[in-house]
Amino acid sequence: MIIGLVGKPSCGKSTFFKSATLQDVAIASYPFTTIKPNHGMAYVKIHDLAADFGKVSNPRQGYVREGHRFVPIDLFDVAGLVEGASEGKGLGNQFLDDLAGVDAFIHVVDMSGETDEGGKQTENYNPSKDIMMIEKELDLWYLGILRKVWSTVMKSMEMQKGNFAKTVAKQFSGLKVTEDDINHVVIKEKFDIIRPSIWTDETLFHFARALRVYTKPMIIAANKVDRPNGMSNFTKIKKEFSYPVIACFADGELSLRQADKAGLIKYIPGEKDFGILKELSTPQKNALEMIRKVMHEFGSTGVQEILNGVVFDILKYVAVFPAGAKMEDSKGNVLPDCFLMPPNSTALDFAYRLHTDIGNKFVKAINLKTKQAVGKDYVIKNLDGLEILTR
Repeated sequence: MIIGLVGKPSCGKSTFFKSATLQDVAIASYPFTTIKPNHGMAYVKIHDLAADFGKVSNPRQGYVREGHRFVPIDLFDVAGLVEGASEGKGLGNQFLDDLAGVDAFIHVVDMSGETDEGGKQTENYNPSKDIMMIEKELDLWYLGILRKVWSTVMKSMEMQKGNFAKTVAKQFSGLKVTEDDINHVVIKEKFDIIRPSIWTDETLFHFARALRVYTKPMIIAANKVDRPNGMSNFTKIKKEFSYPVIACFADGELSLRQADKAGLIKYIPGEKDFGILKELSTPQKNALEMIRKVMHEFGSTGVQEILNGVVFDILKYVAVFPAGAKMEDSKGNVLPDCFLMPPNSTALDFAYRLHTDIGNKFVKAINLKTKQAVGKDYVIKNLDGLEILTR
């Protein structure tokens, strides 16, 4: 699973990326600071299952803090997108190539209204335009790919009665689009695939957009809500668009994580407050109090909520622990592993995720919480602990 950060230049993508990963990346107030994509490890925040049994887990990957377990995910920050990117404008071609392998988008949108569509300084800019521009460019990206194969699709369907989903999915395979995805969109939107020659340009665009929305879902990170016009623009955006929209203060999150790492404060990502551990200068205190004020107004900085939202609410993944009766590996580590599994994954899917041999020799699984045996068709629930028994 890879999550991609998208947005226009200077919207705060790189700040969001750095706040989520603490990876050293360039941050500047001019367009196209990011040229090559930044690839790092961010974390989703879940309950530490070991805490239910009076223990603390020892993650092989990620970390644990006060009953919370942070599980790693891949995060991609690519070059800012400008209008015309689907036709190669700006860094468009590179941008779109970098996005092909992502599973979902976090669209970072500047709520301040202080940068225009190209990322340059301005006043009273409408951030709604940025959302519509990104949507359009992504839709045109999909449309361009579809057009390359459309004549083949028409001939295949009308002369040989070919497989519509198979033909289209082959063209989109690099974007993780499957035949099931194509069939889902066709059925939901009631497209006539028997006679694709009657499709108009409008129909073709409608199909490309529906496919993009379904296969590359998106959440809006309403960034810079701390700015004077941030709150009013955030309220307006929430009413205008159907995407999940979460208030975000990436710059504040970055400051908190850096201060926590330095031992100046105690801050757990996603919490609505923090504690001061060491004597601070007056400027440091004032900066932290400003961040605290925004956190209290919105409940958090929003960064962790957005990461969790895209993985668990948008993609609907579930977290599952390989867990024997003792909850420890051979070295005494408690619940060292935690896996993020796609929705509707079964116990057998999980067994294969652990190892092909474990899947091939699957007999049953034991649920750590209930102590009950479950079969191969058991659908995994979030925060399950499963011991796989093999023959």
